[in-house]
Amino acid sequence: MAGMLYLVATPIGNLEDITLRALRVLKEVDLIACEDTRHTRKLLAHYQISKPTVSYHEHNEAERGAELIKKLEAGSNIALVSDAGTPLISDPGFRLVRDAIDRNIEVVPIPGPSAFVAALSASGLPASEFTFVGFLPAKSSARLQRLKELAHIKSMLVLYEAPHRIKETIADALAALGDRDCVLARELTKIHERFERAPLSEIEIPEARGEMVLIIGPPIDHGAGQPQQTSEQSISEEVRRLMRSEQLDQKSALKRVARLRGLSKSEAYRRMIREKRA
Repeated sequence: MAGMLYLVATPIGNLEDITLRALRVLKEVDLIACEDTRHTRKLLAHYQISKPTVSYHEHNEAERGAELIKKLEAGSNIALVSDAGTPLISDPGFRLVRDAIDRNIEVVPIPGPSAFVAALSASGLPASEFTFVGFLPAKSSARLQRLKELAHIKSMLVLYEAPHRIKETIADALAALGDRDCVLARELTKIHERFERAPLSEIEIPEARGEMVLIIGPPIDHGAGQPQQTSEQSISEEVRRLMRSEQLDQKSALKRVARLRGLSKSEAYRRMIREKRA
């Protein structure tokens, strides 16, 4: 009888962010396949879990995947984990899962942490609709081309990026998408967790280690489903439209309208007050 393949989500920083079910599964399986065995052993040691581990990453997934399938077919239960977060989300594992399904081996997800979900929930941007992009190409020309392909999408864009490329990625996003609101999340669940919230043209890019989550808001003029000329609306009308369509508070909506019209926030506010008195 074949074993079971468990996809176990692990902490993205804070080791307390792991479910009781995940801990039980890690204690019960016969083998744990890890993106980096050294990284995973720190987690296992923290929870006093003693199980054999084996590496499974993008450079050995074909050969190692075949070995894991044989073990599963022989009856072994195996947990697949990534270095952080949910397996297969911008991490290796697709080939193994696909091969297991093709051989009628049961695949069981053990839900838990995911960096982009954590970032979305605290972003302050409307998260009812978004497009997860993962990592963009490392080369500038290919990255810019990919962003241009994404420019027509009306929902928010959610990206992962390495710290040494984040400045170039934000510059390319500004060039390809225009000056949209964005949120840069770093060190999620760790001591120095921080969210930078500003337009792409103004976002502060701190020195940091580890991968970041970049959330880019939707195009400014897609509120009601049809592009509108802001100049034909009063500032008050445009602020109300953005508050309704994108669930913004008045301050954020006014800031966006001011930027779109080339006004300072104080000037946009004064004009809005005059409109209400007229």
